[in-house]
Amino acid sequence: MSESNLAARSDGLEGQVSGARVIAQALKTQDVNYMFGIVGIPVTEIALAAQEVGIRYIGMRNEQAACYAASAVGYLTGRPLIVIGGSSERSQETMGAFQEFPQVEACRLYSKFSARPSSIEAIPSIIEKAVRSSIYGRPGACYVDIPADFVSLQVNVSSVKYVECCMPPPISMAETSAVRVAASVIRNAKQPLVIIGKGAAYAHAEESIRTLVEQCKLPFLPTPMGKGVIRDNHPNCVAAARSRALQFADVIVLLGARLNWILHFGLPPRYQPDVKFIQVDICAEELGNNVRPAVTLLGDVNAVTKQLLEQFDKTPWQYPPESEWWKVLREKMKSNEALSKELASKKSLPMNYYTVFYHVQEQLPRDCFVVSEGANTMDIGRTVLQNYLPRHRLDAGTFGTMGVGLGFAIAAAIVAKDRNPGQRVICVEGDSAFGFSGMEVETICRYNLPIVLLVVNNNGIYQGFDKDSWKEMLKFGDATTVAPPMCLLPHSHYEHVMTAFGGKGYFVQTPEELQKSLRQSLADTTNPSLINIMIEPQGTRKAQDFHWLTRSNL
Repeated sequence: MSESNLAARSDGLEGQVSGARVIAQALKTQDVNYMFGIVGIPVTEIALAAQEVGIRYIGMRNEQAACYAASAVGYLTGRPLIVIGGSSERSQETMGAFQEFPQVEACRLYSKFSARPSSIEAIPSIIEKAVRSSIYGRPGACYVDIPADFVSLQVNVSSVKYVECCMPPPISMAETSAVRVAASVIRNAKQPLVIIGKGAAYAHAEESIRTLVEQCKLPFLPTPMGKGVIRDNHPNCVAAARSRALQFADVIVLLGARLNWILHFGLPPRYQPDVKFIQVDICAEELGNNVRPAVTLLGDVNAVTKQLLEQFDKTPWQYPPESEWWKVLREKMKSNEALSKELASKKSLPMNYYTVFYHVQEQLPRDCFVVSEGANTMDIGRTVLQNYLPRHRLDAGTFGTMGVGLGFAIAAAIVAKDRNPGQRVICVEGDSAFGFSGMEVETICRYNLPIVLLVVNNNGIYQGFDKDSWKEMLKFGDATTVAPPMCLLPHSHYEHVMTAFGGKGYFVQTPEELQKSLRQSLADTTNPSLINIMIEPQGTRKAQDFHWLTRSNL
């Protein structure tokens, strides 16, 4: 049976096909296999049609979480975010129709492509362009607007021509002369450093980058979502001496990493004033942002890294592993790791962040996905929880967006279920961050995704109060006037959110309870669980060499 005949019969009219079915089939033709959303008029029929053509539909509780999940699937599968939005009927435009809004124009500011098909027959070509635009060059979101009357409108099957799946993104390479210059700059470095960014992970550049680092004996530092491109416990990883490495490197190779706030814009005092950046990026507009680089290498990170390797294959070179630079980095790593272990070994209760994360790290499967969000929870967790595989860490990323955690975890669990059944997803949440998308626990239970949620609960945003302090404070007035804005209700039992929907919930206050509950959660491969971990309300990070990006007087 041909696809067009199948479409016609499923719609109940011989030779006719609905707009909803055309949208679904156009997406499937472009190798879109997952759809996340919340149904309602007029998009319910699109979700149903998507399921009919073999697209897996995951219904979320919040539209933001649906977008977070879809974006994470795009990162993991190479098919970035396409937003399909329903809009008012064409005949009601300018009349004040239900939820009438200039959606195409609004989304154009924030997406790589934004369009509204002029007819049902135009839908396949619009969908193809949206998918192609999303994956070519720097990946990014695209928006397709669907008028409400298109969804159920019927057209002749013969009038709809589906566009063949777009070709994979072309692989671009840097200019050979620039690659030679870059290799020369690296050879002459006294204190080199490689920074591995999310772009390197997305480009699947792990093999070439590992070869470059090992062959040339270079120290490397991963950005948050660059973790795992080379395993965190690799001897050349200097993440434990991050500030020292950034501050004193004289040549820095940026592999798919941007000089934005995450890397302190590449500016003093976090860097040497005369540091030489070698910038490798797929996006020309990114080259030279904030700092003028010594060399720019425009192209696919994997391809350009291989070009650099060719230069070092022709004329072999290694950075001396016993250099003074390596000695400085190793000493700083040793002292920082000792301080973290000292904090982790504290026996006092409530536990601190480091105690929690060290116990969690002991039990984490090496191949698990680690999802994380929060303030201290994410920042401290990043330094302790190890990643050994590329594209296995998902966190708040460039925009520092809170609320991404559960959507990301759902996406990772859905992909793992298809690709590697039994692979675990560990979602580490601050208690404040959990509140942004907490109802997605119902989604997790509805689809029976065996995610392990860890809520690191300090009773507040950054810091909170214990129960007794909270009680005393309320004696002085109403909470709206006396409670500090960062406080949350002490000892909130977030684990009950999970048990309310049929999952397993644990409330833990000691290292022994944490170890036991995590062991039980990891042993249960069929049910989701939430471990509510009480920690010191005033707990914070160990002393830092520099203030965070935005200072506070609090």
